[in-house]
Amino acid sequence: MAARIDPERRRGQIVEAAFRLVAAEGTEGMSLRKVAEESGLNIGSVRHYFDGHRDLLAAAATEAGDRMGRRLARHPLEDMRGLRGDAALDALQALVEAVMPVDEERRGEAVVVMELIMAARTKPVFRAMAERMGADLRTVLQEALEALSVPDAGLAAEQVAAVVGGLTLDAITPHGGDLDEDRLRTVLREHLRLVLGAAAPAARDGAGTGR
Repeated sequence: MAARIDPERRRGQIVEAAFRLVAAEGTEGMSLRKVAEESGLNIGSVRHYFDGHRDLLAAAATEAGDRMGRRLARHPLEDMRGLRGDAALDALQALVEAVMPVDEERRGEAVVVMELIMAARTKPVFRAMAERMGADLRTVLQEALEALSVPDAGLAAEQVAAVVGGLTLDAITPHGGDLDEDRLRTVLREHLRLVLGAAAPAARDGAGTGR
């Protein structure tokens, strides 16, 4: 009797294969045939779970978002309350780096998410998903900045989100020049230092800035 194949496991194989292809070759490098080859399955199995290119890209982007979400969860916002100075800067940077291409794993995730965002520009079917990802990121950033007592945390979150988007795009595209992981972290830190500087007056009423 043949062993029963776990549908969720097989679907996971396909999603992982689509993720790897998009990260390595972009959306143009992902096809049902290539995904089948990459996952070690036949194309009929891929079609059983996904209707085509659109569904595969959405699944790959969802996987990237889930990975980022799990990493963000390792930085509870409650742990950030009351932090000041370098402790606050370190905590905020660790949180933001959870969604930035500062290593190979996160670079792959960033590429997949950026591919979805670019696809959403011309394909409305991806627009809601891309907008939700952006909104979720800004919400996390705003809550973190509120925990760190940054005034007008909503506006500050928009500023940080813009920096994240710009640095990510530079880091994963050829025109990024010498923006390697170390340089990315350095530039990000200086931007976050400026954002947290707005909270300095409140910090002086307490334990000081630590700088």
